[in-house]
Amino acid sequence: MSTSPIRLLLPAPLSFGPGKAELLEHISRTGSLQAAAAAMDMSYMKAWRMVKGLNAMFSSPLVTMQRGGKDQGGAGLTPAGHEVLTLYHEAVATAEAALEPVLVRMNSLLAPHDADSSGSTG
Repeated sequence: MSTSPIRLLLPAPLSFGPGKAELLEHISRTGSLQAAAAAMDMSYMKAWRMVKGLNAMFSSPLVTMQRGGKDQGGAGLTPAGHEVLTLYHEAVATAEAALEPVLVRMNSLLAPHDADSSGSTG
């Protein structure tokens, strides 16, 4: 059972949620900040600012970037980046497992509804 995205609230004003996790996953998979941003329909500058913020947030950088254009440049996760991403996924899995019985009970209390009918979204 899938629940809504989970955001980890770190000491104010820091947080780590599904958007940052997705960006790290794309960087890890593509080796490129430009490709990661494109995969998320995000501007390169927004992705760059997110990475800059992530690197400042933690005691060790999560992403390394090498300038140099199409053939020499690139981006990748550091060991700390891989660890933070793993910890985030562990936290989400733990939360979803804990929430499952509650959501099953809550769903059993819902009124019958037609999948085609429009209703409240939240």
